[in-house]
Amino acid sequence: MPNIVLIAHNLRSTHNVGSLLRTAEGLGVTKVFLTGYTPYPLTPNDTRLPHLAQKLDKQIAKTALDAEKTLEWEHVEDISDVFNNLKKDGYQIAALEQTPASIPLPDFKSPDKIAIILGREVEGLEPEILALCDTALEIPMFGQKESFNVVQAAAIALYHLRFAKSA
Repeated sequence: MPNIVLIAHNLRSTHNVGSLLRTAEGLGVTKVFLTGYTPYPLTPNDTRLPHLAQKLDKQIAKTALDAEKTLEWEHVEDISDVFNNLKKDGYQIAALEQTPASIPLPDFKSPDKIAIILGREVEGLEPEILALCDTALEIPMFGQKESFNVVQAAAIALYHLRFAKSA
């Protein structure tokens, strides 16, 4: 089974972050990186204003159901640090994004180490972030809607990566 890490970049919704942490924990993700302006739970020596940090923590906890306490996660503002460290550690970085060059998820065979990056809920990943990724993966859509909620998409991709045959 592959070693999977997740990068949530520039998500706005605390409820999506909490649900994402819960989903990642349930599917055996090794670590979640919350990057950019993605809200994150309370941390030791938190530098945010106390009332703001507590409010965000409470909102995340509502959907995380304590996954934020059992899953390894880290807030890193600069995503390039995360990318550099993961690449040094041998991870392939895959954007979960619809692009002209994206690979349909069912056709993708996961390497032993993979990092999945999710972007903004409506706009997706910024072009400069996509340019840093090794590949892009797309979930085929069969209805009239063009995409899933970011957490639903993550759950589909993580489940596939967890149980599909490795490359």
